[in-house]
Amino acid sequence: MAVVRDEAYFLRGTITLLEAQVDGLQYELHMRDIQLKERDKYIAELEQRVEELKHQAAGASVAAPSAELPAFVKPNVPQRRKKKPGRKAGHAAALRPEPLWIDRDQHVPLPTDSHRQAICPSCRCPLSRLRMHRRIVEDLVPSAVETTCYHTASGYCPKCRKRIESRAPEQPPPANVPHGQLGINALTTVAILRVRHRLPYDQVAQLLLDLPGLRVSPGGLVKQIKRLSQWLDGKYQELIRQMRASEHVHVDETGWRIDGRNFWLWAFTNPAFTLYHMDASRGGKVPRKLLGKAFGGTVIADFYSAYDQLAGPKQRCLTHLMRDVKETGEKDPAFADCPLSSKLLTWCKNALRLKKQQETLDDSTYQSKVIRLEKQRDRLIQTTNTHNKDPALVHPDARRLCKRLVRYRAELTRFLQEKQVDGTNNAAERALRPAVIMRKVTGGSRSTAGAKAWATLASLLRTADQQILGVYQATKKLILEYWERQRR
Repeated sequence: MAVVRDEAYFLRGTITLLEAQVDGLQYELHMRDIQLKERDKYIAELEQRVEELKHQAAGASVAAPSAELPAFVKPNVPQRRKKKPGRKAGHAAALRPEPLWIDRDQHVPLPTDSHRQAICPSCRCPLSRLRMHRRIVEDLVPSAVETTCYHTASGYCPKCRKRIESRAPEQPPPANVPHGQLGINALTTVAILRVRHRLPYDQVAQLLLDLPGLRVSPGGLVKQIKRLSQWLDGKYQELIRQMRASEHVHVDETGWRIDGRNFWLWAFTNPAFTLYHMDASRGGKVPRKLLGKAFGGTVIADFYSAYDQLAGPKQRCLTHLMRDVKETGEKDPAFADCPLSSKLLTWCKNALRLKKQQETLDDSTYQSKVIRLEKQRDRLIQTTNTHNKDPALVHPDARRLCKRLVRYRAELTRFLQEKQVDGTNNAAERALRPAVIMRKVTGGSRSTAGAKAWATLASLLRTADQQILGVYQATKKLILEYWERQRR
């Protein structure tokens, strides 16, 4: 009996221990369930945050840079559906034009056997159904340095009181230097590489050394560019006279650094010419001086107040006005909800669209649409001015834009009456774009003479390009004309 009693006592203790272990496991399982639920909740919150960030990246947050990014880092542009490159199906291919002439003909025969029958070069099998083909290949002739020694003669002129020396048409003005001078082709190439293609002077020097084998230092190229601009300054003055006689001109300006100081690059352009001018001032005296007091053409410009000093008719850029409205609306949503914002954008778009229809509409229909747009402009100004009596009813930026509309009322629709005048100042901005790239590459100019030389040569090269004269031949012709005048 004692053994049975001891065994029962042992079993009861074992059961109690197992029950305690079961309770512990149940509690641990309960805590695991709680942890899993919390983890699932945390994962769901993270997934929701990821979706929100995706929507922000694809929407409004693209326009405004993230606060975590540095100021110089540009925000990502949302991906758009890429257009298939090339022309649409059914249109003729846009190919490079065929050469106007053939410099050299070379006949390439097929391999033949002992019977002079054409055979395959791989298996030596005779070929049948022979055809003839024309395969045109355009290539560059390797350039080389050509050194010419001009044997000249000189004599003293008692009347002119100076020594007169003979000079060939393509010979540059004589200079007493131990090394050879740069000829007409080298000078033209250097000017084009530096001004039009915006290469640094050391790269121009390296390019001349690598291709034709002409050794010249970057400092020597700087002197040649300045010298060349002095020769062509007369043509630059002719551009100024041409601009003063033009019927309309686009004007814009941008910053430029000269020897660590702030200067301004002015651009004057129309389809026939482009004129660049470096100046320390951004005031209205600069365009007034260059255009002249007697200028009677139309000036197309933005809303910069310096152009208000010009006496002639003006057309203000509607693109700048639309850009101002959009940027203000992006910064302040309250302005975007203002009636002036949407109505002014619609009015500008309708005005620019009507200008494109000028050739297709008859005069009476076109004039009636112009009058309707002018009345819409006046109603827009009148409505905003009425609300301006109570500042709480209108946004401050709307009042600012309304003042601009009142001030430049007649200069917003002049392009609708004058056929050759554009409603935007895009032409001047396109003329400034190469200069802005040049400024980014070089950081500006080291001297006023270097900046002036660049402006002179850039004006002449871009004008030659606009007139489809061929930049290389036009520049070479200008240099030869100056040398010819100096020989007389």
